[in-house]
Amino acid sequence: MTDNQTPYENADESTPRGRSRAARAERKTAKGLARHGRLVAQTKASALGGLFVKGLAVVVGAAVAIGGYTFWDLSSSLQANGINLANAKPVTAADLEGPINMLLVGSDTRAGQGGGYGNETSNLADVIILLHVSRDRKNAVAMSFPRDLMVPWPACPSTSGGPGYLPQSLGQINATISNGGPGCTLLTVEKLTGLTIPYLAMVDFKGVIEMSNAIGGVEVCVAKEISDKYTHTYLSPGMHTLQGKPALQFLRTRHGVGDGSDLGRISNQQVFLTSLVRKVKSAGVLSNPVRLYSLANAAARNMKLSSNLTDINVMVAIASALKNVQLDKITFLQVPSHGGLPAPYSGRVMPNYDQANLLFAKLIADEPLVIAKANTGAGAVVATPEPSVSSSPTSSATPSAGATVGATPTPTPSSSVLPDWARGTNASIQTCSG
Repeated sequence: MTDNQTPYENADESTPRGRSRAARAERKTAKGLARHGRLVAQTKASALGGLFVKGLAVVVGAAVAIGGYTFWDLSSSLQANGINLANAKPVTAADLEGPINMLLVGSDTRAGQGGGYGNETSNLADVIILLHVSRDRKNAVAMSFPRDLMVPWPACPSTSGGPGYLPQSLGQINATISNGGPGCTLLTVEKLTGLTIPYLAMVDFKGVIEMSNAIGGVEVCVAKEISDKYTHTYLSPGMHTLQGKPALQFLRTRHGVGDGSDLGRISNQQVFLTSLVRKVKSAGVLSNPVRLYSLANAAARNMKLSSNLTDINVMVAIASALKNVQLDKITFLQVPSHGGLPAPYSGRVMPNYDQANLLFAKLIADEPLVIAKANTGAGAVVATPEPSVSSSPTSSATPSAGATVGATPTPTPSSSVLPDWARGTNASIQTCSG
């Protein structure tokens, strides 16, 4: 036997032992060919099935990769715009299960907003709204603070590393943002109301535009023609779907509605906000991951949020808290106030403390605040009958004032129903700018 021969290659097949060895060698060779030789032909169905499984694996893998990227991208955008609040504490699960208080601030800064907003150099809190969601998730309140409201200012930390700002006995609430940033506005609202407010969201002009785009526009009702050269808001009576810059102009108009006051402007803003809530609820935005992500994405890129709101889990928890609140239990209010102040406060307003403190006490106690009948004040009226729908700004359908659109249930008389002096409405009632 040579070095290259196997033990069976020189077997004498004429002997039984040789034939047996040869047979074993042949079987061994056949097994090797079965592993590495000719394969059984694959059927067309089997081939298509294999492609489907492979394709499905690729799609699932891509979805996981994209989902991971979008989550990371959204988290990064949120954290980049985070606001550190004074005395902020980490959010716990218990916090998210209890009552929720958040301050929404609209800044009128022109910095970085581009042209078309005038030449103002101020940085003021144009809109201040306190959002309260009850522990049982059955009631929510959005309370607007007039920007001309004269209130005591607390001491506020500096936003530039300096010694900070001393307290002030009386000052205009919208100017607090110029001193210590939006965190100072939050501290001022805390001092006025007695509430602890752990969350803050601030939006500028561009943010309002992008948020209205993300929701696909908001339909508003106009009872009287709006012609405001200051904000370039021009709308005929009827229904209008507003998004982008026209939505911003509508929210900012003051001279074009009611008596031209900031109180009238708040009533007009509530026309937009109640319609926005109805759309969000009817479209299932708060339970639709795709729509919710679109809104969260717009918020992340166009709003500044307190650092505890940059956690996506906290944002989802707060959105979920509003998901099941019924429209007639989402109340929009103004802080009770009065004008007619002497110089140097002419043109400003002061809280009606006896009335305002009653509302604040109910919020602190987490008691429901229910509007039994809309009391819009100047700047808005209740619509009846429901106007015809048109997306064109030239619609001529004229709504009339008086009754509520549709069958709005009358709340059972209780301590939660607010007195007639409470100015506001709820999200189930359609109101018109007027």
